Amino acid sequence: MTQSGTPTTGVLLAAGAGTRLGRGPKALLPFRGRTLVEVLADTLFDGGCSEVVVVVGAEADHVRNNTELGGHTVVENQNWAKGMAGSFRAGIDAAAPGNNIMVALVDQPGLTPTAVSRLLGGHRPGRVTAAAYPDESGRLKRRHPVIFDVGLRAEAAAAANGDTGARSFLKAHPGLVDLVDCSDLCSGEDLDTKDQLHLLDG
Repeated sequence: MTQSGTPTTGVLLAAGAGTRLGRGPKALLPFRGRTLVEVLADTLFDGGCSEVVVVVGAEADHVRNNTELGGHTVVENQNWAKGMAGSFRAGIDAAAPGNNIMVALVDQPGLTPTAVSRLLGGHRPGRVTAAAYPDESGRLKRRHPVIFDVGLRAEAAAAANGDTGARSFLKAHPGLVDLVDCSDLCSGEDLDTKDQLHLLDG
């Protein structure tokens, strides 16, 4: 629950084919005795999201048939190959009306319920709240998850295009974004290449 008392829907983007990694959809990668998508969906819920929407795409039937996501809403982005924007919109469309939206990526295995909870607790009405991690110079860099206030979700969805998801909206409204340092709670690293498979050892 955020400061305003507005519930938040977790939207887990899990539609990609994992082409660079070469091991099929990242959603199905083995993680902690389960699959990555199962663990991360539960992480969003356990961290305080009132509901979780999982957006699948590549090999959608295979993902559905090989995961236990019964407690969550699963929607399919049939145009997943055209980029993240379609998944972003599909997730927002499936979320309960009147809820804030927390967008997370299935390829961030380091995400923890405590980080989700910190983001929810730090969110202010009318704002965007993003997890952030310091770069080599110590400057905080925006990453996922990102919370979009209920009053911004339609505009953010409309602005999404191609593979950038909400990046165009965030770049157009930098003054709306509050960064929350999560580096003491989890790794914000994305699992994109084979040399990052060690991220699944956690």
